[in-house]
Amino acid sequence: PATLIENELFGHEKGAYTGAEKQTAGKVEAADGGTLFFDEIGELPLSLQAKMLRVMQDKEFERVGGTKVQKVDVRILAATNRNLEDLVARGEFREDLYYRIRVVSIHMPTLRERGGDDLERLAYHFLSQFARRHGKNVDRISDAAMRKLASYPWPGNIRELENCIEGAVVMSSDELVDAGDLPLTGATLGGSVQGADLSNLS
Repeated sequence: PATLIENELFGHEKGAYTGAEKQTAGKVEAADGGTLFFDEIGELPLSLQAKMLRVMQDKEFERVGGTKVQKVDVRILAATNRNLEDLVARGEFREDLYYRIRVVSIHMPTLRERGGDDLERLAYHFLSQFARRHGKNVDRISDAAMRKLASYPWPGNIRELENCIEGAVVMSSDELVDAGDLPLTGATLGGSVQGADLSNLS
């Protein structure tokens, strides 16, 4: 809810609402002198976008329930999986905030755009991580499993790959993750990773 997001970002004064027994700093204030990473900024309610713009432009804000202007010096890093230009055109995202946050813009390709090498590196990274977490001795992914991973379109991007590898580690009965261990349904297979080089998987 917008009220909860506002409280998390900007904090509140004592007595601002029922249960606010003491003054509490928000994330913006806590990041003073440093960097605040704002994940999924495209989801920020319109009612709070003006307040966030004020932080970025004038370096000031007010806590919930407060009237005193707080000064901050915060660098904002923002990320989103949504097209902000489309949101601006539909009136769902403030145009002035959009232009304020895109000082430096970095496009991160989706997993299916990255190719086979990135997919394999990420798969092995997650394999190592989850093998330790679950106390398994799994340390290899079979060629058949890699081909299956590479042929999948990954609509859920890297988070989906992460969950997939964790499921495979849990289901694996030996040191090798095989194609049958991967929790991918046949109905969603058949796509291909754009630019994937599968020559080293044969």
